Amino acid sequence: MLTHKIAYRDHDTSLTGTLVRNGRRSGPSAGVLVVHGGAGPDAHAVKQAHRFAEAGYVAFACDMYGADVVGNRERVLAAIEWLRSDRTRIAARAQPAVDILRAQPDVGSVAVVGYCFGGLVALELARHGLDLQAFVSVHGTLTTRQPADLRPIAAPVLVCQGAVDPHCRLEHVLTFAEEMKTAGADWELVLYGRAMHGFTHDDAKGQMPGVLYDADADARAFAAIGAFLRRTLGGPAGSAGPV
Repeated sequence: MLTHKIAYRDHDTSLTGTLVRNGRRSGPSAGVLVVHGGAGPDAHAVKQAHRFAEAGYVAFACDMYGADVVGNRERVLAAIEWLRSDRTRIAARAQPAVDILRAQPDVGSVAVVGYCFGGLVALELARHGLDLQAFVSVHGTLTTRQPADLRPIAAPVLVCQGAVDPHCRLEHVLTFAEEMKTAGADWELVLYGRAMHGFTHDDAKGQMPGVLYDADADARAFAAIGAFLRRTLGGPAGSAGPV
């Protein structure tokens, strides 16, 4: 894997992301924007970027918070609230990262895959109508303060959710389903029985209540994302494996 940090900006905010590509592959590819969870750009987000890069995509684990936020709970919560209160802020913060992916000479189509808070980001970008080819939320927040009832969602949406996630109750799932129906979206929802919140985080043991790694749900979700990306983006040149 070829991995390097990229410093970029959203106006006055300094951001740092990690670009990962498979040096053994060549030819046209697609880009996957990986959006971190609530803790910020961390090892989990970079690990997911590596998974997509191993399959032949060019992946960029972006930064939604900026410098001096990660590790400070008060600043993290303030950043989440600031972004969540207006989805145009989420779109503006994500756009420079999308531009970095699109600037790669071998990248054509781009999808976003978000985890936990990043799942919320992915869905808000879909509601906003950001110019991407696919949107994926993994154990993310499905509720929104601005439902997509006035604008159609043009690109396909995939949601992978734990069926016993205490942070996303089944009534939230039903409300989301009605929202997607109203928005005329091409969308899919996969519920994993017995899976809780954060089921892709293999370091989740001992974290907040309701968060638990589930290797089976993680593997099945990654396979579902792979099939979804093949349908929406097409497979990278020479791709093999689950994606």
